[in-house]
Amino acid sequence: MLPSYAASGSKVTPRHNAAAASFSNGYPRSSNTLEFSPHRFQPRNSPPSLRRRRKLLTRLAIVVVLVLFGVFVWPAAPVLSLFSLNLFSSGDYIDLETVRYYDLSNVQGTARGWEREERILLCVPLRDAEPHLPMFFSHLRNFTYPHHLIDLAFLVSDSKDRTLEMLVKNLETIQADTDPTEHFGEISILEKDFGQKVNQDVESRHGFAAQASRRKLMAQARNWLLSASLRPYHSWVYWRDVDVETAPFTILEDLMRHNKDVIVPNVWRPLPDWLGGEQPYDLNSWQESETALTLADTLDEDAVIVEGYAEYATWRPHLAYLRDPYGDPDMEMEIDGVGGVSILAKALVFRHGVHFPAFSFEKHAETEGFGKMSKRMGFSVVGLPHYTIWHLYEPSLDDIRHMEEMEAERIAREQEEKEKAEKAERMKKTFGDAGGQWEKDKAALQDIVIEEPAVAAGAGAAAGGAGGAGAAAPGAAGAPVAGAAAGGAAPAGAAGAAVPAAGAAGGAGAGDAAPGAAAGAPGAGAPAAGAPAGGAPAGGAPAGGVPAAGVPAGGVAALDAAVPNKAVPVVGEKVVIAENAQDAGKVVL
Repeated sequence: MLPSYAASGSKVTPRHNAAAASFSNGYPRSSNTLEFSPHRFQPRNSPPSLRRRRKLLTRLAIVVVLVLFGVFVWPAAPVLSLFSLNLFSSGDYIDLETVRYYDLSNVQGTARGWEREERILLCVPLRDAEPHLPMFFSHLRNFTYPHHLIDLAFLVSDSKDRTLEMLVKNLETIQADTDPTEHFGEISILEKDFGQKVNQDVESRHGFAAQASRRKLMAQARNWLLSASLRPYHSWVYWRDVDVETAPFTILEDLMRHNKDVIVPNVWRPLPDWLGGEQPYDLNSWQESETALTLADTLDEDAVIVEGYAEYATWRPHLAYLRDPYGDPDMEMEIDGVGGVSILAKALVFRHGVHFPAFSFEKHAETEGFGKMSKRMGFSVVGLPHYTIWHLYEPSLDDIRHMEEMEAERIAREQEEKEKAEKAERMKKTFGDAGGQWEKDKAALQDIVIEEPAVAAGAGAAAGGAGGAGAAAPGAAGAPVAGAAAGGAAPAGAAGAAVPAAGAAGGAGAGDAAPGAAAGAPGAGAPAAGAPAGGAPAGGAPAGGVPAAGVPAGGVAALDAAVPNKAVPVVGEKVVIAENAQDAGKVVL
């Protein structure tokens, strides 16, 4: 049975409203009928249990997160900074502990970096360097660049001595210094072996055969050290060999003032005096030449040109050979290859990708390849020909052999001098002091010479009287005078040569006439019989005889007998003993 409103068409309520008709589906709209709308639902009085469970779990999760945040996060970071990701912070940097922010535009490197507090990374490759470390650390202490702005980086590789132990010891000493200005910044010590087989002696390291492979391994070591030590806050990188003997304390500032991308000083080494005193050392800093470029075109792809060897005649201008001790130390020279003893480079050079090629780059490797690569990428590379540092002298095998020979000669000379001194000492002890005896003999001879004139003068006076008596005796003209013969000449048989005597004062000789002679006697000055005129030698005396004045009869003969086979000329009151008659005739006083 249908409802009551279904029987009457006027009381049917339309299901949907119609804009153009007042009826819907044939049923009239009436306000007295029951209105039923299927699109309207009444809200439930309580939520279902599943929805309540979800809300509970959500609240518990929020509570747990808040607890964990309060325990682990709250003490270390402000809540606002954590949730806002620093959007409300007044600064420009991210304020997270694990985030580092660097503005690389502030680490480009300038000419006065010490005023801008620019940091320097000092890189030092080490291999069997134990003997050189004390000298190296003395140089570090003397640097005038602020020590706290210098970071040290060492790479110890393929060492067989106590290099690492001595390095740590010296670092601990310098960092524990009571003067805080002596302390350096960050210090890194790296260990990495590269299988370097070349020995560290001079002949092996600088021998031509080992250069190519040795340079490539050294390039690897430099790249490892640089890549592990370079930090974003470094403005400069300074490479320094540990065996530099002498360098200015201000070398960092001196090189930095030029404001070049890559700069190197001149490097010489001292030599012993017998080798010339000094010598250019680092020949790896040079300008390119047409001859070298032509040579490079003829070599294999992996060939490496090394300077200073006759095998590669490049005829390049070397920085070392242009040194003038009195030249301007700030004078610059554009170069293509650089040596590795002392290099100051801006850190941006390495950040641009320049490195030490461990392969043949334009027929060069390591530091020379670094210079060529820097030039290729447009960086400035200069050298200072008159700014010199001095490398330690390391003798070669030839130098060592020569020094051994010199040492052997010195020892032999000292031994010979010692033997001579010992021999002289033995002779002195055996025969007495020969020098003292000679002085005694010399004094005795001087006394004889002084006393002889007085004795000769007295004897001459006595002989003169006897000669006068003989001259007064009567005799035939031209007959020899007895007194004259006795006082004038020695017997013909006397040993040696006869010495004629001339008439002395107060007496007449063989050739003189006696004063006051009888009539018929020879005239005054006439020679006696057998005597030549003018006092010539009588009695067969040789022509070489020297007349003696004032010598008594028998005086010369007695002296001649005392000195056998000697001619004794007597001249003007001095006695001279000659070896023979010929020498005696040449004596001039």
